[in-house]
Amino acid sequence: MADKRKTFLEGVQSHIKSSEARDFVACELNDHIDSAKERIMKSGKTELEAEEEAVKQMGNPAKLGMDFNNIHRPKVDWWLAGLLLITVSFSLLPMFTWNVDGSPWLMKKVITIFLGLFVAFGLMMLDYRKIFRYQWLFLGLGVLILLWLILWPVQYINGAPSVYVGPLSIESIMALPFLYLGWSILFSREGFKMWKAAILFIGTAFLFLMSVNLSVVFIYSIMVFVMMWGSRMELKKKTAVSASAFLVAAVYGFLFVTATQEYQQARLLAYLNPARFADSGGYMYLRLKETFSQAGWFGQFGKQEFIPAGHTDFVFASITYQFGWITGLILFIVLLSLMGRMVIVISKVKDPFGKMLILGSVTLFSVQFLYNVGMLLGLLPLTGISLPFISYGLMPTLLNSIVVGIVLSVYRRKDLIGEVV
Repeated sequence: MADKRKTFLEGVQSHIKSSEARDFVACELNDHIDSAKERIMKSGKTELEAEEEAVKQMGNPAKLGMDFNNIHRPKVDWWLAGLLLITVSFSLLPMFTWNVDGSPWLMKKVITIFLGLFVAFGLMMLDYRKIFRYQWLFLGLGVLILLWLILWPVQYINGAPSVYVGPLSIESIMALPFLYLGWSILFSREGFKMWKAAILFIGTAFLFLMSVNLSVVFIYSIMVFVMMWGSRMELKKKTAVSASAFLVAAVYGFLFVTATQEYQQARLLAYLNPARFADSGGYMYLRLKETFSQAGWFGQFGKQEFIPAGHTDFVFASITYQFGWITGLILFIVLLSLMGRMVIVISKVKDPFGKMLILGSVTLFSVQFLYNVGMLLGLLPLTGISLPFISYGLMPTLLNSIVVGIVLSVYRRKDLIGEVV
């Protein structure tokens, strides 16, 4: 009895090139055959007769296989891939003007770019559905990284603990991709316990605070908040959680401001009135404003002008000054297009888990991108948030490569739904 079904399924699968699509189609056809078989048996036919008729009703296996091959053929999001390549090309511009103490900045940046592209396109080939069962593994790895940095730091960079693993410097930002994957799985499940999610978030946010990295706490908090609103949780619960979160944030902000030292308060006030604190916290706001005003449309290429962190956090200001507002605007449009393309992909994906992964990716990318540009233009307070793919540094590049790679992986399988067993 099962031979006819097996022969039919093998005939369909033989015309499907993608192994992932073959498994998906087999499960889908099995469900259709079982439904048809049950319906036919109600008319009085035996199980064997119903099985044969149900398989026959499915049609020609060769034609079905070719149709399914066209529908479920793995797809590359060439728009997103192209925008990624254009973006990383822009990241080379500051390297032509930065050469501190003879350090091979350009070569290091090229190596970083190739590693980032390898990670992004490598993840594209990975079936994202296979990670759905590893929620606690990812969350656990994120927590372990933070505990490792807090309990056994090797050195401190700008006050934040770090650990060296060979040539790599592990910082708290490396916990972010693991937690992002864990939260994506959690919010994709139906009926998850909100109190457990609240404890998880409070605990991990506290560990980020212990690692002295407020910018990562900010990015992480917005990511979880946006993904929570994108989940299938009831609207009343979302509203209640949001109100509670804003209340806690307001209380914490008030306590933080009242407990800060005088120099910290001056740094906060410098954002509101840079001219008044021109000799202290307001200096960088004024310096950045002057840098942008001197850039002109075509820049000051070749002119030696020192811009603090001009290859890392302030790289957008460095590019605009050296190559002009035209180049700066083009870079902004490219990054905005990259973000917009990820948003568009959400509507093309059928799988709830895939949608949640992209929502988290978009949030991680857009918070970094929009905040970095906003703070350099004086719209937001200055903090240690880098510009995705453009700022110098291996760890931030790998983080954003993972983000874009996951989106490429989901798009490649956008017509497939469900966890891979």
